[in-house]
Amino acid sequence: MTDFAANRTMMVDTQVRPSDVTKFPIIDALLTVRREAFVPQSRREVAYADANITLGAGRVIFEPRTLAKMLDAMGIEQGDMVLCVGAGFGYSAAVVSRMSEAVIAVEQDADMARDAETILAEQGADNVVVIEGDLAAGAAKHGPYDAIIIEGGVENVPTSLTDQLKDGGRIGAVFMRGGLGECRIGYKAGSQVNWRLAFNASAPVLSGFEAEASFSL
Repeated sequence: MTDFAANRTMMVDTQVRPSDVTKFPIIDALLTVRREAFVPQSRREVAYADANITLGAGRVIFEPRTLAKMLDAMGIEQGDMVLCVGAGFGYSAAVVSRMSEAVIAVEQDADMARDAETILAEQGADNVVVIEGDLAAGAAKHGPYDAIIIEGGVENVPTSLTDQLKDGGRIGAVFMRGGLGECRIGYKAGSQVNWRLAFNASAPVLSGFEAEASFSL
C-alpha cells in the first residue's frame, strides 16, 4: 500500500523547500492536504510527482513547485478572500483554504465541480465554496477578492476577472507562449493591473483565456 503521508513529506522536502519556499503556512498546508484525494483513482500513484497532473476536461493540478512558488509570491494571508479559477477537483482551493479566510472555487465542468464539492467536504475544507460557471467570468457576486489564482495556462486575462480584485489585490497566472511559460503576479492599483515575472512554469491554456485574435489588412 502506498504511503501517501511519506510521499507528502518527500514532496515538500525535495520539490518545495529546494525551490526556496519556506513560509510555515504554505509548508503546513502542503503537508496536511491529501493531494491524492483530489486526483482520479487511476492517477493516485503519481499524485506527488514533480509534474502537472492531468485531471481531464482541460484541467491540471499544478506541479508542487509551481503552486508553492505562486502562493509564496502572492503573499496570501489568513484574512484574505481568495478566488480560485479552474479549480478542477479542488486541490489548490483546499491548500489555499488553510492559509486564508475563505475561498471561492470556480469550475465550469459540471461533473468536476460536483466532485470537487464532495471531496472538499470530505477533506474538511469547510471554508471553500464551489461554483459551477464560466471560468473567465469568475464569481463577481462574492468579490471583490484579495487574491485570485488562475489554475492553468493563460494567453490573456480578461478584465472581467481582474475587475474582481480589490485595490491592492494580487492575481497569479501562468502565461503561455507556445510551449514556453512563466508565472506572473499582477498587482491591482486603481483600475490597472501591473504584472511582474515571478518564475518559469507551464500549463495547458484554459478555455476563455486564449489570446485575442488580431486582424490586419
